[in-house]
Amino acid sequence: MQRRKFFQLASAGAAGLTMAASCSNQDQSRKVPAYKSGESFSVTPVRPKSINDRIVVALIGAGHHGITVILEAANLGENVYVKYICDVDDTRGGYGIEELGKIQGVKPLRVRDMRRVFDDQEVDGVFIATPEHWHALATVWACQAGKDVYVEKCISHSISEGQQMIETARNTGRIVQCGTQNRSADYALTARDYIKSGGLGDIVSIHIKEMLKGPVPFVEKQHTRAPDTIDWDMWLGPAPKVPYNVSRHKSWGYYWDYSGGNAMAGGIIHQLDLARLVLDDPGFPKSVYCAGGRYFFDDNRDVPDYQMATFDYGKFALTLEAGECTPYMKKSGPEIRFSDDFPDWMQNSTRIEINGTERMMYVGRMGGGWQVFDKDRQIVAREPGFYPLKAHIKNFIDCMRSRDEPKGNIIQGHNSSVMIHLANLSYRSGNTQLLFSPEYESITNNSEAQELSVQHYRKNYAL
Repeated sequence: MQRRKFFQLASAGAAGLTMAASCSNQDQSRKVPAYKSGESFSVTPVRPKSINDRIVVALIGAGHHGITVILEAANLGENVYVKYICDVDDTRGGYGIEELGKIQGVKPLRVRDMRRVFDDQEVDGVFIATPEHWHALATVWACQAGKDVYVEKCISHSISEGQQMIETARNTGRIVQCGTQNRSADYALTARDYIKSGGLGDIVSIHIKEMLKGPVPFVEKQHTRAPDTIDWDMWLGPAPKVPYNVSRHKSWGYYWDYSGGNAMAGGIIHQLDLARLVLDDPGFPKSVYCAGGRYFFDDNRDVPDYQMATFDYGKFALTLEAGECTPYMKKSGPEIRFSDDFPDWMQNSTRIEINGTERMMYVGRMGGGWQVFDKDRQIVAREPGFYPLKAHIKNFIDCMRSRDEPKGNIIQGHNSSVMIHLANLSYRSGNTQLLFSPEYESITNNSEAQELSVQHYRKNYAL
């Protein structure tokens, strides 16, 4: 693909995002999202590839998790070749480049600008593990450049971004796998089947946790000149232009400009997406109320250190509880994730609790399986589970070849992300209850929250 052609495509994608942001709130609240105009999501036919055809991929965003994911892809034994490691920060990705050199026999190329990756016609797909504010735009550009996409959660930074991602994936016929890897966990499907069989009775409530160690102190550093090792303007990308600040650079999860929150968009969305799958993907709630705040430190972080959101589904309630204030809680470690053992549910920091009229179920994230309890803590059903990251990446590669819909498809990734956005909008608009239209995917009762939901992008950035 010639660079001139890519710039034209990228400009169209950015224009689409900007147009969505420029429409009036009233118009948006009465408009059915374009992606809902069809009966179902289907991938436009593209020539399938066999196992003998090499899949060429690139990593965009070379932080710790990005390197973990790309090394898993390279180690699958599925004829995958990593050609690029792309990051605007030259200090990141070195370990991954060295390890990939050992695996492939050839080191991947290090580049700063993702457009070099998109311009390369040999590249079939990209893994996007940037800060969250880049997820949507990088996905849109990649799809327009003819690349399949694996994009990390939270897949979007606003409701309208997710809608645009779906529409672009559909229009370009690209595979988009969201990094909510519990969709590839076998135990999630058996938990769903158990609930559908009536084993819990009628569902009353679902309680989802992301209760992490803390409280965590934070001191925002002073603005400085950006190091020569980073393209700060490109790191900011669609976000507002601000001077370089190492706190924003290294702790971007604490700022609304780049994130939906460490515990919310960066953590609990995994459990939320898993719970939605186990509940057979019930769709959107009709309202949300979120309480929370910066309870422990009065500092310059935007995001709260504790939040609790309640979603009303009409026939049941679902809660999210996320914070960094519980050092006695513990995530499941490798001894649980890679074994037949179950977590200590009482102090498991990422558990899902599903209450029915007859029994209750606990479900573990990233392994840990599920157990069903009756009276007196009697276990009446259970199944262990294993960490599903490798299976999820393999599903992406398989779908790149077959053109089948991936397990973590873009619509389900969007639906889970919308709930995170709604919780944050409720909090940011003054801990108010927001009424939500599932048809229009819009807030119907709060103009402040509607305004906050509109993304604004730096005009003509990098086009």
